[in-house]
Amino acid sequence: MTILTVGIDLAKSVFAVHGVNEAGKAELVRPAVPRDKLTELIATLAPCVIGMQACSGAHHWARQFEALGHTMRLIAPKFVTPYPNAVTATCACCSCGLWLVG
Repeated sequence: MTILTVGIDLAKSVFAVHGVNEAGKAELVRPAVPRDKLTELIATLAPCVIGMQACSGAHHWARQFEALGHTMRLIAPKFVTPYPNAVTATCACCSCGLWLVG
């Protein structure tokens, strides 16, 4: 199945990526993707919707991913803050699903 939605938890040097297919099953779970490999990883995916928390770095990544044909959804931090103690992979999973609800 094709990955339809990807959630990314942004950080300084290592990112978490979580992708689900049309059935809602996780197809791509990468809890530790180095900064220099993120664009490489996203470039291998078919065009899909990518969600991440809006911050200054998110706008940079959004421009890069839109150039690859993906649709970006930036989530306001106030909608992501209910999960501050969650592990990184869980945050990426939340980013993957939160834009669907909001």
